Amino acid sequence: MNLRLIVHMLSVALVFVGFFMFLPIVVSLFYGRNEILGLSISMFITLIAGLIGFFLTKGAKGQEIRHREAFVIVTMTWLAIALFGSLPYLLTGGFSTFTEAYFESMSGFTTTGASVMTNIEKMPPGLLLWRSLSQWIGGMGIILLALAILPLLGGGGMQLFKAEVPEISVDKLKPRIIDTAKALWLIYVGFTLSATVVYSLGGMSLYDALNHAFATMATGGFSTKNASIAHFNSPFIEYTSSLFMFLAGVNYSLYFHLLRGKHLSFFNNNEFKFYTATTVLMTLLIGVDLIINNKTSLEESLRLSFFQVTSLMTTTGFATADFEKWSFFSQSLLLVCMLFGAMIGSTAGGIKQVRILLMLKQGYRELYQLIHPHAITTLKLDNKFLTKEVLGSIWGFVFLFIMMCLVSTVGMTLCGVDLVTSLTTVLSAASNVGPALGEAGPAENYSSIPTAGKWILIFCMLAGRLEVYTVLILLMPNFWKK
Repeated sequence: MNLRLIVHMLSVALVFVGFFMFLPIVVSLFYGRNEILGLSISMFITLIAGLIGFFLTKGAKGQEIRHREAFVIVTMTWLAIALFGSLPYLLTGGFSTFTEAYFESMSGFTTTGASVMTNIEKMPPGLLLWRSLSQWIGGMGIILLALAILPLLGGGGMQLFKAEVPEISVDKLKPRIIDTAKALWLIYVGFTLSATVVYSLGGMSLYDALNHAFATMATGGFSTKNASIAHFNSPFIEYTSSLFMFLAGVNYSLYFHLLRGKHLSFFNNNEFKFYTATTVLMTLLIGVDLIINNKTSLEESLRLSFFQVTSLMTTTGFATADFEKWSFFSQSLLLVCMLFGAMIGSTAGGIKQVRILLMLKQGYRELYQLIHPHAITTLKLDNKFLTKEVLGSIWGFVFLFIMMCLVSTVGMTLCGVDLVTSLTTVLSAASNVGPALGEAGPAENYSSIPTAGKWILIFCMLAGRLEVYTVLILLMPNFWKK
């Protein structure tokens, strides 16, 4: 294991995070608030740590990053940026304990949106911007950003790409991995600027619009208001937010193909059609249920339903209603949305639509084989035949995901948390959603979760963001053997 190379890459990530801390300082200067000192010290510590590590290990620049080192670099990088990202919360007085600060930081970078802040609107504007900005950084990935800006990774870039963003590594958009990273980030920035403009047109201040655009396109869900999107009481904002959340849940490689004029590859994509159909079906089912049981109008029912379905399916976590007051039928469908997630290659979490689609296809094939035992059948996705290795990796991922959620749920109950809260918070954290049921419902937050429970959820957030394999493989003794 090349420790110098690992430290070198960690240092690069810290330098990037340190530079991003400058924007909240500018906002604090504009508003004339007293959190400037805490934010400045945080930036100074992060930059110094990153620069010292970078120059002490500069001899490792350009060295080949092997498969095992890529897993260590990516996991340790996310742990490190969450650690240094917690400094603004501690040094500005946002939180009094390290656990709360680290929880909020990890929730931000993993785009989970689970918060322990009890009164968001009393927090300094610079700190809230850092909170939203951390989600935006984590949405597309800090390693992917380093790949896009610094061509210093040599032949190891693809190894890091696979470890941090395994869902899109099979579909390179450009011949070089650096060009792929740049293309994805440029599309991401373009969507963010568009969302900022639209939110501003809807009546948000530029500050609120920027914060919510960061959270929307990262599918993170952090808001500057205690009531989230519901605070603005604007159907226009709710509709446009729903649309941008839906767009954020689409595989970014499809946008690249669309911009290149390959319209058919976008609209004929099987996962996109399944994602759209699932969103429409869930919206209609919950909308009808709201009309029947909550006696709301047709327009309001569909608006509330569409918003919450896209919010939870894309694992954003914005809220316009307390869905704990909805029927158990609607709540159960929303939990299914959380579990499904959006498209692979998006900024969303969850199991991902393509895995659900392929498992349904595989299940149908098994039933068909029972009826026609001598039939030769194959599975295809977008006219491509799928190998047993691909299907095996999908079943392996789903099994590990479910087992991690079950073990973590048991751990939460050992901490004294009730079963509903334990199960839904673990599912929400592992899927990077945010809102849950019980003590952490859409009208509450995670502040009541015991300290040990918060650390269990921190692990689930990290493992969920890095697609389980990247984190769990480090727990295997064989991984560390020569």
